[in-house]
Amino acid sequence: MKTLTTNTTELDKNSISLAGEFAVLSQLALRGYDANLTLGHTKGVDILISNPKTNKMFKMEVKTSYKNVPTTYKLFGHCLAWVMGEKNENIADQNLFYCFVNIEHPDYKFRFFIIPSAVVAKYVKEQHQYWISTRTEDVETTTMRQFRIGLEETKYNIDTPLARDYEDMWDLS
Repeated sequence: MKTLTTNTTELDKNSISLAGEFAVLSQLALRGYDANLTLGHTKGVDILISNPKTNKMFKMEVKTSYKNVPTTYKLFGHCLAWVMGEKNENIADQNLFYCFVNIEHPDYKFRFFIIPSAVVAKYVKEQHQYWISTRTEDVETTTMRQFRIGLEETKYNIDTPLARDYEDMWDLS
């Protein structure tokens, strides 16, 4: 039997994003949710989700990173990080969840962190304000933000979501 191989250094952002979205869809299906990709037709939402047991509807935005290795940041501690935007500071919808997917290389192990949008908005805003407050020189205004998942039980400089609280938290009720 032949093994399918590819040069993973050639993966583009779209392929990585799709891999994350399909991985999330498979996890939702295995847990009894009805879920569908929006295929870019719904702004700010990648997956529409229905819980057939409760008839509740949810939205999910998937952020996928590949080869994202835990890093210790001087200001933010030991964590995984994803790039976000300024707009994410203001999105706090009780029916919207973010699923941060980390694809570990080279064995393609997936880690999923499911976090309510209000938690993400609060962190993204506070981390950016904190970063600005630590600058000793003037900084250019940027719309880029970071979302980080803390990997240790130590105290972080700002209230940081911890992996232990959100990893594989698929109960969206």
